[in-house]
Amino acid sequence: MKTINWGIIGCGDVTEIKSGPAFNNVKNSSLVAVMRRNADKAKDYARRHKVPKWYSDAGRLINDPEVNAIYVATPPLSHEEYTIAALQSGKPVYVEKPMAVDAAAGIRMQKAALENNGKLTVAHYRRQQPMFKKIKELLDTTAIGEIRCAWLQFLQPPSLNLTEMQNSWRINPAISGGGLFHDLAPHQLDLMYYFFGKIKKAAGVSINQAGLYKADDAVCGQLLFENGTLFNGLWCFTVPPEKSRDHCEIIGSTGSLSFSVFGDPYITIMKNGGEEIIPFDKLQHVQQPMIEKTVEYFLDQAPNPCSAEEGIEVLKVMDAFTGK
Repeated sequence: MKTINWGIIGCGDVTEIKSGPAFNNVKNSSLVAVMRRNADKAKDYARRHKVPKWYSDAGRLINDPEVNAIYVATPPLSHEEYTIAALQSGKPVYVEKPMAVDAAAGIRMQKAALENNGKLTVAHYRRQQPMFKKIKELLDTTAIGEIRCAWLQFLQPPSLNLTEMQNSWRINPAISGGGLFHDLAPHQLDLMYYFFGKIKKAAGVSINQAGLYKADDAVCGQLLFENGTLFNGLWCFTVPPEKSRDHCEIIGSTGSLSFSVFGDPYITIMKNGGEEIIPFDKLQHVQQPMIEKTVEYFLDQAPNPCSAEEGIEVLKVMDAFTGK
């Protein structure tokens, strides 16, 4: 295999800008087929993005001999089914986050990869973006001393109207695994795992405070990492607009650094009574750095940028926080 010829299962919104175009921008990579159950939408996506083939049946895409790698970008409920089918067909898989609806499903996906000698990468793509790699470097070089604790607040007002609530898979626990926490927190929790390493203990609570939909809309969780770092996180999706917040702060023995996971890309470092701000350019295709490393991994040129084991660890934390 000299070139990764990708097939996308689920060419929805996330693939329009965040990921889809990046497959043709990366060296030794090409997007050759897409699939969506709605044939008209699949055909339209292929036309607009100049993709040679489109399907309305996932099995046909998986078995297309010209496709040698699969990107699973469907809602989480079907991640397990499509990932295992692709692995059984002998094709490596790049699967969207969260890896699955719960840790048990993630473990079955990992087992399928092992049984079929296949490659499986989870799209926790922020860990490959320049800003978060810089944070990792600062932490590893003790730029703020020995790490003591980290705290994260992610607060949003209700963002869906009644029609969207009725149709959104993101707040349907049967499809997403939970609510907006399950859609957004995987990015944040994976970064904590990426920064601090193995987790020793996880505990939390979740609740449906506003009753706007079936899924819980508030989560609080704590982590103890094996290196001694303590983490405290709060997510609430029904606050007033003026209380919106996307903030993470990491405190060390000699200073601290803070950043936003989803907002403007810059790091604020506080040390010795002074402040330093490190800005970063916004990425047009936010998954491109991760896709580049995934292609290298599939071509045996680099290690796995986010393994199934790592994806499962994030799912275990989410399960612990939400009481599954």
